[in-house]
Parts: sequence; C-alpha cells; structure tokens
Amino acid sequence: MRLIVPFVATILSFVPALPSGAYIPETSHAGMIRERLSDANRWRDHVMVVAHRAGWKENGKVVRAENSKAAIDHSASIGVEMVELDVRRSRDGALVVMHDATLERTTTCKGAVAEQSLATLKTCRLMVEGTGIVTDEPVPTLAEMLLHAKGRILVNIDNKLEPEDLVEIVATARRLDMADGILIKTAIWNDERLERARSVMTAIGPDVAFMPILADDAVKDTAFVARVARAFNAPAAEMINWRRDAAEPLTASGGPLFSPRARAAAIRGNFHMWINTYPITDRPEGMVAGGRGDGLAWSQGQTGAVYGFWIDRGATIIQTDEPKAVIGWLEGQGLRQSYAMLN
Repeated sequence: MRLIVPFVATILSFVPALPSGAYIPETSHAGMIRERLSDANRWRDHVMVVAHRAGWKENGKVVRAENSKAAIDHSASIGVEMVELDVRRSRDGALVVMHDATLERTTTCKGAVAEQSLATLKTCRLMVEGTGIVTDEPVPTLAEMLLHAKGRILVNIDNKLEPEDLVEIVATARRLDMADGILIKTAIWNDERLERARSVMTAIGPDVAFMPILADDAVKDTAFVARVARAFNAPAAEMINWRRDAAEPLTASGGPLFSPRARAAAIRGNFHMWINTYPITDRPEGMVAGGRGDGLAWSQGQTGAVYGFWIDRGATIIQTDEPKAVIGWLEGQGLRQSYAMLN
C-alpha cells in the first residue's frame, strides 16, 4: 500500500495535487523492497536475498530456530529482502508456520502438526535443531508471523497445503493490512496447472504478488515460461535446475530456464529470475541449483562458481541458508544498492 507522509495542514494548502498515476514513494522499508521486487528491469544491478526458513543458519550451522520470530528479527537486521515461511494447518484448521509435517525435529512436542489442535501447538516450544536449545517461542500462527514482519521485510509464503489454500492465506494477510507484504507461489509445469493457478488467483484478486515455480524436469520451453509469467503479471519466477545424483557433474549452462533465451524473456516480461542455493537434507548438494549451492560456495570456497554463475545467467534473487554471507559477497561485487536512495 502506498502512503504519503502527512504534513502540517498549512503546508498542505500550498502543495499542488499530484497528477493521476504519479509516483509516490513507499514509506516503510518493506514498501521499498516491494518497489524493487515489482520492477526487475530497473533493479537488475541489485541482487535480492531471501532467507530460507526465515534465516536459521550461519556458516553451515543451525544457530536459531527456523521459522521463528528471532530468525525474522535477524534477517531484517542484516538487510535481507524476504524471509521464507512454511505454512501448514492445525487439526482445528488454524494456519500455522512449520516446515515439517511432524513436530519432533524443531519443537519440544511430537506427532503430526495436522493432528494437533492450535491450543496444543501453543504448548510446544521451538528448538534450535541439533543443539538441544529450547527457545521461549511457541509454534506460531501465520498471522503472528506476518505481524512480526510487517513493515520491515517481505514474506515469501511456502504453502505446504493445496494451491486453493492460498485464498485463506491471502485473506489472513489482508486482515492484517499485509496484502502487499507477501509473495505467494505455486508450481506450474503444464497447462492444467496453469489453469488451476489462474483459477486460484482469480479468486484472490490482483493486489497480491504471485510467483510461479518452474522446474526444468518438466518445463524446458522458454515460451511457456514467458506465457506463465505474463498470465499473472509475475514479478519473479522461481527456477529449479535439478541435480538428482551426487555423481552428476555441476551444471555448465544452468539448464533451459537460465538460458540466454530465458533471460531475454525475463527482461521482456520485467520479472526477476530466482534461484535457490540452499541444501535439501539427505539430498545431493545444490539439488535445486544444478549442484551449484551454498555448500560448494562456502565449504569449498567457490562463491563465484555459485552466486557469480547464477547472476551471470540472469538471477537477481537468491534464496539461501547463508543470507549474511551472501549479502557480504554481493556487496563486495558491487551487486547491492543502498535503500537510502529511495528515501
């Protein structure tokens, strides 16, 4: 939502009315981030960073509870543009934030999230995985986390439910005046999925940013990418370059979704190309980034072969488990632009 900072009434009387369609700068930091998300071509010299699971790791180690308010606070403090939050339902239908379908790994409780009432989930405390550290944070609702992020940072919704559940997720954000503070998404790999997503977005309305997730095991046609992005006026497209086997060599090209034709389509459509460099547990390193992920970047010191590689092929948004380190690397490469210029 665009806001005009109020002035003293006597001064207002001397200010001419703004012409229709005039640019009014955003006043919150989240609003400034939204400006950059919404105009990819203007900001291709600034690579945005998304904190996976809200920002739970540093230097390859888990240092805070994932999907926690503490993680949001840290991400906002270091300049991250977006935090990813995973959304599930309790037994009584409440939207809660939890990555796993079960509680054991990240909380003091056990059992399936979907089998517990919200009241029960509120007795569970978030834990820092693998450390034994118990925080004072209970399992949060989506509404609580959106309010915690409001005005400071955008929220990337990873919906663990069905695409149709996005309608209620958005309704929750709207009640909190956060419709412009979230980015929703779903996987699209053929025309049937495209129409399903289109139906959901018709029910939601045009005031919420939507991003397609496109994976190169099914999507190889640049024309389809462009058509999907155009169908939703998408500000970004999340691109997956699969690496299914640890013995498979690192991608040399980025695959069809990071080809020169795909990059040209992103420029014509004015949308960001998004790459995920975080690892997936018990899967090959860089599984969703052609092998070029956070592990290769930091444990083997090949930052250029990871972030430089994807940026050279058009990526302007990186979702990572190492947001602080990635921001530092980007700044050293001149690929971060101060938000002060928008004030």
